[in-house]
Amino acid sequence: MIVGTAGHIDHGKTTLSRALTGVDTDRLKEEKARGISIELGYAYTPLPNGDVLGLIDVPGHEKLIHTMAAGASGIDYALLVIAADDGVMPQTREHLTILELLGIERGVVALTKVDRVDAERIAAVTAEINHLLAPTALAGASVFCTSAHLDNDPGVAALKAHLMSVAQTVAQKEHQRLFRLAIDRVFNLSGKGLFIAGTASAGQVSIGDTITLAPSGKTVRVRSIHAQNRPVDIGYAGQRLSMNVVGIEKEQVARGDWAVAAAMADVCDRVDVDLQLIENAGIQLKPWSQVHVHLGAAHRVARVLMLDGETIEPGQRARAQLVFDTPVHTVPGDRFVIRNAQALRTIGGGRVLDPFGPARKRRSAERRAWLDALSAYLASDEPQELIAHSSMGISRSMLTRLTQQTSAQWHLGDDAIEIDLKGDDAVLLSAANLSALQTRIVDALRQFHADFPDETGPQQPRLKRIVAPEMQDSLWRAVIDQLVQSAMLIAQGPWLRLPEHSVELDPEQQALADVLMQSLHAAAFDPPWVRDLAKTHQRHEEVVRSLLRKLALRGQVYQIVRDLYCHPQRIAELARLADGIAVAPTQNSPYRQLNAAAFRDVSGLGRKRAIQFLEFFDRVGYTRRLRDVHVIRPDSLWQATNMH
Repeated sequence: MIVGTAGHIDHGKTTLSRALTGVDTDRLKEEKARGISIELGYAYTPLPNGDVLGLIDVPGHEKLIHTMAAGASGIDYALLVIAADDGVMPQTREHLTILELLGIERGVVALTKVDRVDAERIAAVTAEINHLLAPTALAGASVFCTSAHLDNDPGVAALKAHLMSVAQTVAQKEHQRLFRLAIDRVFNLSGKGLFIAGTASAGQVSIGDTITLAPSGKTVRVRSIHAQNRPVDIGYAGQRLSMNVVGIEKEQVARGDWAVAAAMADVCDRVDVDLQLIENAGIQLKPWSQVHVHLGAAHRVARVLMLDGETIEPGQRARAQLVFDTPVHTVPGDRFVIRNAQALRTIGGGRVLDPFGPARKRRSAERRAWLDALSAYLASDEPQELIAHSSMGISRSMLTRLTQQTSAQWHLGDDAIEIDLKGDDAVLLSAANLSALQTRIVDALRQFHADFPDETGPQQPRLKRIVAPEMQDSLWRAVIDQLVQSAMLIAQGPWLRLPEHSVELDPEQQALADVLMQSLHAAAFDPPWVRDLAKTHQRHEEVVRSLLRKLALRGQVYQIVRDLYCHPQRIAELARLADGIAVAPTQNSPYRQLNAAAFRDVSGLGRKRAIQFLEFFDRVGYTRRLRDVHVIRPDSLWQATNMH
C-alpha cells in the first residue's frame, strides 16, 4: 500500500513521516535550510506480513500544488495532516479537494502538535475536521492525535498500527494488465547510471524487459528494479518502483513521462473526458478556456472544448475535450485535476474517457454513443461494450490500448468477428455491426445506380467515400471481398455493381457493338458523337444510343458527357498523360495537381473537350476539383488497374 500525506504547509507532514518510518523525507539541502518540503519525499517501513508500506510526503506550500498532485496521483490511502494549533487552513481544503478529484476514497487524519494546545482546542479542531470531511468520501475517517516530534509518542504508535492494519487488507491491483508507471523522479547514481521511479498503476515489469517511454516513444531496457525500497526481479502494480534503465540519457526523460509496455505507447494531444467543476471554482469554462492539467505525475497546459452545451458552470459535470500543447499518455478511467489559467487555484477534475479524441465531428451522435460505450466499459470492465458500439469495428491494437489487456485475456464470445489487417493487427466487429455495414454498402450502391443509371458503378474508393470515408482501407477491402464472394456485389474490373444492374447483348447487338468499339478506338481522344456514329454506320440514332448505354453498363465504354462515349483504352492513355504532368506535392499543397491548360496541351485536345475529360475524371473519382485545379486522388485505382 502507498500512503500519501496531504495538508497545509508547516503542519508537520515531514516530521510525522519521519516518526512513522524513521526516514527523513527532506533530502535536499534547500529543504533542510528552509525547513519546508519542496520536492516529493519517499519512505518505507516493513509490514508484519513481509510486505512493505510506502509513504509519499508531499509539500504543503500553495505554490507547490503541482508537486503535491504528482505525488497524490499514485497513492492508495490518504494521510490528511492538520495541526491542532492552526486547524483547517487553505491548503488543507485544496489538498482534500485534489484527493477527492483523484478518486482517493480511503484515508485517515493525523491531528499534529496536540502537545501545544489544550483539550478544548483539540475538541474544537476535531469538530472542525469532522465538519470538513462530512460531504466527502473521507467522512467518518479516524482522527489520531499526535505529537510526532516527541519520542515514542502513543498517538504516532496508534496511527502506525492503524496504517499497518489497513495495508494488510488492501486488495492487490491489476497485475494482469499491461505495464504502466507514472514517472515522478529521474536521477543518476554514480557507477550505476540512470534511474526512473514512480508508482506502477498496472501490470508488472521484470529485469531484462524492454519498455517504452511515453510520449517520446523511446525504448529502454530494465537493468535492475527496487520495489518498495527492496531489490526484486519483478515489480508489480501498486508498488513504488525504482528502475535502473539503459538506452537513454537523463535529459531525455522527465517527471510526467510514463514507462509503459510497448502496446501502450500511442499518445494523442486531444483527450475526451468527464469533467467536474467544483462548487467554489469561481470560474465559468468557455470554449478554448486555458487550464493547467495534472494527469499522473504530469503537469500540462490544455484548452477546453465542450462536448455538451456551450459552457461549464461551477458545480456542473459535463463532457469535454482537453486539447494539449503536446501529446500525452493516458487510458480510460485515469483521474486528473485542473487548475485555473494562472495555476493559482484548483477548479475541478474528472476522469479520462477516450485518450484519442478527434479534431473533427467531436460532438456527433456517433461520438456521443462511443463515449457512452467507454463509460459503460469503465463500469463493467467488459471489452464487448467497445466492440458493440464500434460501427466501423475497432482494431485489436486499439482495444488493447484502451483496455490494457492482450487479446488472450478477452472473453468476447461468438459475436465478435475478427478480420485480419496488414501486419499483426486485426479489426474486431460485432456480427450486428458487420450486417449493418453490409446493408449500408448495398443501399448506397443501389442509390448510385439510381443516380447514375448509365454508369457501371463506382470504383471501390469512390464507394468508400460515399459510405464510410473514415473506415480503415484494409477493413473496407475485406468487407467488399465478403460481399463479392457472397454474390451480393459484382466486381467488374475496378467497378462495383449490384447483380441486377447488368445487361446482355443479343448477336445482332454484339455485332454492332464490335463495329462501334472499333470506331471509338480509331477516334483516339476525339470520339464522335452518337449522331455521327449513327450516320457513319447507317443506323438509327436511338439504336446506337441505347447500345452505347448498355456497353457503358458493361464497363466496355465510358460516357464522358451525354451522347459522347470513349474507348477505355483511350481513357487509360489520357489518365496516364494526366498522371505524367501532375505537379508534385509541395509544402503548401500535399496533393498532386494538374490544370486544364497543361492537360489540353499534352493531349492535343481543344479547351472544351479537355475540360469535359477532366470533369469526367472528377466524376468517376480519379481526380477531384480543388478550386482552380484538379488533384489526383491518392486512393484512385485507375493507375493500378486501368492504365496497364
